[in-house]
Amino acid sequence: MTSDPKITSAVQRLYDTYPFPPDPLTDAPPPGYNWRWHWQAAYSFCTGRKPAQPGIRILDAGCGTGVGTEYLCHLNPQAQVTAIDLSPGALAVAQERCQRTAANNVEFHNLSLYDVDQLAGEFDLINCVGVLHHLPDPIRGMQALSRKLAPGGLLHIFVYGELGRWEISLMQEAIALIQQAQRGDYQDGVAVGRKIFAALPEKNRLRQREQQRWSLENHWDASFADMYVHPQEVDYNIESLFELIEASGLEFVGFSNPKTWQLERVLGEAPELIARANSLSDRQKYRLIEVLDPEAIAHYEFFLARPPFVKTDWAEDAALLAAIPERNPCLDGWPSNCLFNYNYEIVRLTDPEFTFLQACDRNHSVGEILAGFDLAGVRSLLNQQLILLTGQTCG
Repeated sequence: MTSDPKITSAVQRLYDTYPFPPDPLTDAPPPGYNWRWHWQAAYSFCTGRKPAQPGIRILDAGCGTGVGTEYLCHLNPQAQVTAIDLSPGALAVAQERCQRTAANNVEFHNLSLYDVDQLAGEFDLINCVGVLHHLPDPIRGMQALSRKLAPGGLLHIFVYGELGRWEISLMQEAIALIQQAQRGDYQDGVAVGRKIFAALPEKNRLRQREQQRWSLENHWDASFADMYVHPQEVDYNIESLFELIEASGLEFVGFSNPKTWQLERVLGEAPELIARANSLSDRQKYRLIEVLDPEAIAHYEFFLARPPFVKTDWAEDAALLAAIPERNPCLDGWPSNCLFNYNYEIVRLTDPEFTFLQACDRNHSVGEILAGFDLAGVRSLLNQQLILLTGQTCG
């Protein structure tokens, strides 16, 4: 697949017509957290330790209307953020969004991912959500981004999965067949799509899937257009996904939704099958999970890294005792024994866990605040991403 200026132009026209995402503008900072956009939380998730420096360079590659950009600015106030997008219309919304909430540590550029090399320097964190799969040549786009990633930096990617979007692809084809010569008229495409859904029998699979999974966000025409009348889309499976990853020349760190990729989630009632499947490679395990539960794999979200990239497992007790712990900044509801974790899942802390977390804001080592707790408990808090650790690498 090669770069096609006509497709690029068509994609730009879509997002000028329907700037995306369509989240309303407000005068207040964004609520809550997305830990994947928080440098310290994301770095700890990927490496097991807190990064040394918060003052980094971040690139939001394909920022759209700036929903993610705004988070990147507010969650990383010491960072320098650069945001690029193909659509001038979407960029105008992104700039207004950030101005209204005083997200001032950002500069915007009207650029394609292909032209990211026009930006000076390298970036410690690159965020590219929902963009590569809309390029005529995703591999070229991935390689352009990888060249801008600094050594030890992280690239966060989100692309579509074909199995979980089966009904979407069928509706895309149906709308295109009815539109025929009017393809490219995105407002007509939205109108046609909505009429099709209204006309389909109530038990039709495409209609049911839309109502059960997508209708809440698709009440916005911009979301409906992005999903059903986009002029360019590539949907991946595990094999094609790793072809894209391998073309980047970067290291695959892991999926940022790891629970989705646990065999126990789909085969927990058959431990003997899990034991047999454990002989498979990681990629084969991923494929097994997606074919067993295709509806769960509507997208892939993952981190890549540029070496040198060192992971820390804190297996050595001495290193763990000397480490400085702090609470994960992406917790909601603290201080409480019952709170929301970084994935916005409810966590109920034991009294010793709560006491330990209370002590994590005193700049003391694990060993200094361990009274009434143990290292197994500390490692459990770390595995749950409830704490970040600062210390010498040891993994």
